[in-house]
Amino acid sequence: MNKELKYGNIYLQYGTVLTDIWTAQKWQEFQADFFRRHKAIKIQLVCKRLLDIALSLLGILILLPILIVIALAIKLSSPGPILFCQKRLGRLGKPFVIYKFRTMVDGAIKIGAGLNTFKDDPRITTIGKFLREYHLDELPQLFNIFRGDMSLVGPRPLLISTLFTYTDEQKRRLLMPPGLTAWEAVNGGLENNLNERIKLDVWYVNNWNFWLDIVIILRTIPVVLRKEGVYEKHSNL
Repeated sequence: MNKELKYGNIYLQYGTVLTDIWTAQKWQEFQADFFRRHKAIKIQLVCKRLLDIALSLLGILILLPILIVIALAIKLSSPGPILFCQKRLGRLGKPFVIYKFRTMVDGAIKIGAGLNTFKDDPRITTIGKFLREYHLDELPQLFNIFRGDMSLVGPRPLLISTLFTYTDEQKRRLLMPPGLTAWEAVNGGLENNLNERIKLDVWYVNNWNFWLDIVIILRTIPVVLRKEGVYEKHSNL
């Protein structure tokens, strides 16, 4: 029987009883402790948000023709929606809907490897393969960034169900908004297993400053061009 669990103002259903569900107040206390440990971080976070707004808006305006072409290519090449929308974990554990261009056949989650993907996955469409290799499928997340759901840089947003496997230390990755690119993305990406990626995310949060984001953005460019960390290894499935 499904159990309904209250998480702040969010109700989620899972097939098993889960413990250690944090309330909104608990997250606020967790954040307050983080701010106490990192002096003057609030000013840098304001700068981070201003950069997100400016660059995401600029990106949307400049890339709008490309976004339209990609949308048409997806629509004409395979049946199904243009966008893949899914609930993910946001800052302080608050769920949000992430936007991506659909790169797999419609209903792919219910067949094959499910949520996992790998190189030459037969569920990936021809257009989808190209979009994935150059991370073009992530471009709709510019709208997530402009809205404030995400940031240009931050831990990549994972599925809501992963929250209930986190230790208190791993929950630190949720103190920063999720990002379009990440410290783990420029250090192997999906070639790392989930625990390794979370460990890199926690390092990012513990060592964050505004200039680290700039370094990650610059390092993202060659990573994208070299098509690194796009797929999980077979051993991870």
